Amino acid sequence: MEFSASAMIRFGWETFKKRPWFFVQVFVVQILLTWAINVVVSIFPQDGVVSLAGIFVNIALSVLLSMGVTALVLKAHDAVESVTLGALWHPQPFWQYLGAGIVYALGILAGTILFIIPGIIVLIAYQFGGYIVIDRNFGPIVALQESGRITRGNRWELCLLLLLIFGLNLAGMLAVFVGLFVTIPITALAIAHAYRTLEHRASEVVSGVSNV
Repeated sequence: MEFSASAMIRFGWETFKKRPWFFVQVFVVQILLTWAINVVVSIFPQDGVVSLAGIFVNIALSVLLSMGVTALVLKAHDAVESVTLGALWHPQPFWQYLGAGIVYALGILAGTILFIIPGIIVLIAYQFGGYIVIDRNFGPIVALQESGRITRGNRWELCLLLLLIFGLNLAGMLAVFVGLFVTIPITALAIAHAYRTLEHRASEVVSGVSNV
């Protein structure tokens, strides 16, 4: 199975074209939910003990939204014709997903402090930790380790993919932000395809070794 940054973007575009209005709708719902989270958080005082509750509510709701988007994109990748908005509700496994996100963020922070490059390596190598938690229900550490395993040998191409994604979304933003309604779904699908492709390739390698 081919793995190249251009092939991932091409898959994202071809999949988007199959149900463009659905993906635009998903993006609009995501924007509205993000706005709703901000409204809920704004109810809490900005200082004092109660403000801590606002912070926790913000984190919890943001994590739930991220989990839902990840689950929906994976389902859209696997069966674009049958995926629905209901896929956005995917509250489990909450704590594993949150844990993977925290460890991932701390790894990027620590790596960035150590002359930036290690942070970039962590960013690329372990970016699929959350996908693996949602897809395979792994614990946070195991999910991140699995991400490191499946990305091994393909990290330069993944770096190029992230640069292409940044460029596409920047172009979408410059197009009076309207372009983001197209570029965000395309790039999200491209990342999901990168995960599925690398997962498949890594499984083939393990299967081949076990059969020797």
